[in-house]
Amino acid sequence: MTGPVRRTVALLLAATLLSACSTDGQLPPTTSASGLRIETVAGGLEHGWDLGFLPDGKVLVSERRGRLSLVSSTQPGAQVSQVRADFGDVLAAGEGGLMGMVLEPDFAQTRQFITCQTYQENGAGKDVRLIRWRLAPDGASAERVGVLLSGLPIARGGGRHSGCRPTIAADGALLVGTGDSAIAANPQDRAGLGGKVLRLDLRTGGPAKGNPFAAAANANEQRIYSYGHRNVQGVAVRPGSGQVFTAEHGPDQNDEVNLIAPGRNYGWDPSRGGAEDSYDESVPMTDLERFPDAVPAIWESGDTTEAICAAAFLTGSQWGELDGALVVTALKGAKVLLYKLDAEGKVQSVTTPPEFNTAYGRLRAARTGPDGALYVTTSNGDDDKLLKITPA
Repeated sequence: MTGPVRRTVALLLAATLLSACSTDGQLPPTTSASGLRIETVAGGLEHGWDLGFLPDGKVLVSERRGRLSLVSSTQPGAQVSQVRADFGDVLAAGEGGLMGMVLEPDFAQTRQFITCQTYQENGAGKDVRLIRWRLAPDGASAERVGVLLSGLPIARGGGRHSGCRPTIAADGALLVGTGDSAIAANPQDRAGLGGKVLRLDLRTGGPAKGNPFAAAANANEQRIYSYGHRNVQGVAVRPGSGQVFTAEHGPDQNDEVNLIAPGRNYGWDPSRGGAEDSYDESVPMTDLERFPDAVPAIWESGDTTEAICAAAFLTGSQWGELDGALVVTALKGAKVLLYKLDAEGKVQSVTTPPEFNTAYGRLRAARTGPDGALYVTTSNGDDDKLLKITPA
């Protein structure tokens, strides 16, 4: 065992011992861990929202302003070029714009990928939608293939709580975390797509086979995997298990990491059962009084919020005891959180690498690359970076 890995193991064991001191019903405390190397691959980005790793070693980056960038490699000093594509209908306002992105599993053959955006017509926001693209062989341009799914709700007057993170499930279905667009009825409305985790057929955008509400009369309800969410920003599939974890923004407290169970309610209801037309954010993130069968979070941020964002899993023996850890980035908190999980998906310990310590500002995208490294984007709005994180 090398020195850096031995140091990481010791720190994680210490964190686990600390978490074991918590009483029943309490979540593990957050402790500090070190032993990571952070390198800047490239700069010059603007709110890099998501990442896609190409077979030739290049990286696609979606940027919230409505721009797609191509990074020449995953090595420090890589060059950034703009991909020509028509993003004229992107409404980049508030939290909305060009958001999540995922390469299709057969990208090497089809060159196709999917983006999520807030969409405008005649200068007015209409909805949030998933769009399929084809990247040119030289990576210099991308053409729109078609709309995979439209009709995800958009906030009145802007992009608040737009979501929107697509991820490929273990069985090839398309998982999409959505926001409730700050409209009170959306999270509990199973006829709508806001405040949900969707599970879609990757080819058609319709409901994936085996969805929990497949027998419903409403086509939107058929697409729902879980509901009662506020603003899902991260979706990650645990390697080897197929478990789905989400990272979700809370109002002024209790950001949540959730383990998603098909067909279940996660308890966010700012309409108070339809009694409130206004968006009442004083309700609990998981309202177990109103919904006794709602699924509690596996982790909450407590009395404050970190504005947690993307989620990904570390994989590979090079990570030592961090192999299999869930990574979640934080915007407001300007940090990375590492969650050690048991086989059932319960949090055993939470650590925060001090190498960040707000030095990089707001952190948004997180994806594990083909080389096993973790790649993260900053989201400060000025010369944002693509960072490469490996064991020290």
